[in-house]
Amino acid sequence: MKKKKVILFGAGGHARSCIDVIEQEGTFHIVGLVGKGSEVGNEVNGYRVVADEANMPDLKNEANFALVAVGQILSPELRIKLKDQIIRAGFELATVIAPTAYISPSAVIGAGTIVMHGAILNSGVQVGQNCIINSKALLEHDVSVKDNVHISTGAILNGKVSIDEGCFVGSGAVLKEGIIIGQRTVIGMGTILRKNLGPNQISYGALV
Repeated sequence: MKKKKVILFGAGGHARSCIDVIEQEGTFHIVGLVGKGSEVGNEVNGYRVVADEANMPDLKNEANFALVAVGQILSPELRIKLKDQIIRAGFELATVIAPTAYISPSAVIGAGTIVMHGAILNSGVQVGQNCIINSKALLEHDVSVKDNVHISTGAILNGKVSIDEGCFVGSGAVLKEGIIIGQRTVIGMGTILRKNLGPNQISYGALV
């Protein structure tokens, strides 16, 4: 099967991780990266940074697909900005799933989301657009994750957890079944969360 051509928007550490997943997944061929002005001409894992955001040639002639390949911790704004730029430029959002991930047949994954090595999405899981489901994250049955969310490495979301738009869940965090997290909330690394959180909160540690 002929591979689909994709351009990555981002040229840092998360882009390196995305490249690794894309190469192993096998659906897409990376034709270049869009980075900062100072990064143009550099190579990232063997792929050239061909342009920056302010001075892009008509990259739509080079590929039909694009992926946001920058990370997200405190704010989703950069990833949202890049996603909107990709759509305005006429690209389709690439959806990438590592071959080592498990995705239930009943799970739904939105456009522009990447599911990384060893992640598990069980029955009834719904993930929105432009999300990162990072390595070894576990989303149990009927978890709902809205757009522009980063679920970090090794995080555990138990059954029917609901994560609103733009949130970050840190590495190794454990969320009790059924709790609801409001939009743009940050849950720190290793947090054990047993209660609902409203929007725009930053929470660390064990919460009862």
